[in-house]
Amino acid sequence: MQPLTLALDPCMAAEKWLFPILSLAFVSLILFLSAISGFTASSSLLPAAADLRRGPNNPASFAFYLSGSRGDAHRLLRLLLAVYHPRNRYLLHLSWDAPASERAYLSSAARAAIPAIRAFGNVDVLGRGDAMTYMGSSVLAATLHAASVMLRLDGEWDWFVTLNAADYPLVTPDDLIHVFSSVPRDLNFIDHTSDLGWKESHRVHPIVVDPGIYLARRTQIFHATVKRKTPDAFKFFTGSPWVILSRSFLEYCIVGWDNLPRTLLMYFTNVPLPQEGYFHSVLCNAPEFQNKTVNNDLRYMAWDTPPQMEPHFLNVTDFDEMSKSGVPFARQFKNDDPVLDMIDETILDRSYYRPVPGAWCSAKRRWWTDPCSQWKDVNIVKPSRWVENFGKVMKKLVDDWNSNLDSCK
Repeated sequence: MQPLTLALDPCMAAEKWLFPILSLAFVSLILFLSAISGFTASSSLLPAAADLRRGPNNPASFAFYLSGSRGDAHRLLRLLLAVYHPRNRYLLHLSWDAPASERAYLSSAARAAIPAIRAFGNVDVLGRGDAMTYMGSSVLAATLHAASVMLRLDGEWDWFVTLNAADYPLVTPDDLIHVFSSVPRDLNFIDHTSDLGWKESHRVHPIVVDPGIYLARRTQIFHATVKRKTPDAFKFFTGSPWVILSRSFLEYCIVGWDNLPRTLLMYFTNVPLPQEGYFHSVLCNAPEFQNKTVNNDLRYMAWDTPPQMEPHFLNVTDFDEMSKSGVPFARQFKNDDPVLDMIDETILDRSYYRPVPGAWCSAKRRWWTDPCSQWKDVNIVKPSRWVENFGKVMKKLVDDWNSNLDSCK
């Protein structure tokens, strides 16, 4: 399936007037502001492709998979603005039940808000959404689809990052690139454990079928009346579904030489919440990757007591602890919660409907001018004052990994 590079699939024209008038007004306003502020960079400002340098001797780069469902286009746009950098690659996905007009809005608004997208061509929107049945294998299938698209579009990024519309960064894109540039690029950051506890009876033994993989209309998963034993052909690992995975590992999963990823995929197709076990189990059962695994997903989450299926929604009362955590991402947030404005103002230094300014942005900063409407060397990053805590956390994680203290156990 071809990805949509900020354009619409022809079948989208059939759906009209579902999301339209406010979206059109918003995009028109952004385009108007672009025209009066120098937002639209002239062709003389567009860098040559050779100006973007990737590889081991250059700063790190990321492939971001930003996913959401019906009604999440605005949230995904805000998330894109908060994590955007020309060195990275971005794939935006709204699930199949989102209307065509919502994808059209997301595509047009992203191009209008970030002129660098037109120069670097590094943001894509899937033209046809995948099913995303809660607790089912269609969510895992969508993630694998996204990873395969990213590998096809661009084979030079270093890490694949999964983010949801309810997530938000706690560091600037320059901070993220700066810290990861000193990390071995074959490491995988994924919360995992083989101590299954109650999950053995609730996640391993049940057999389920996700109708999202064969029905056009979303329904709940089906539970079989029989159960199966814990597998003994491989060791079952579980953990957080939010991951930062190396390109080499995803190539192994998708186009690799070994049959382990495909064998485990067949097993996890009928597991509840397979995204909480598939990558974890493949990593820790593959000899070439089990020693390349850091036991942390680099997310800040706060859990209720007793813990629920999802962490509680973060708000302004969580800001101090969250900002000092030293991890790059947090979840989950309600749409446009005031704490997001606090993060924008205090940590990201980001203005409304503009990307986070970094060392690559060269325009003068005025209220009517986006500093990132023009740019210079995108291979230079300038960390913010918030990078220190993140650097300390990363150093401890890498030191622990070097000591083999907590990998695949």
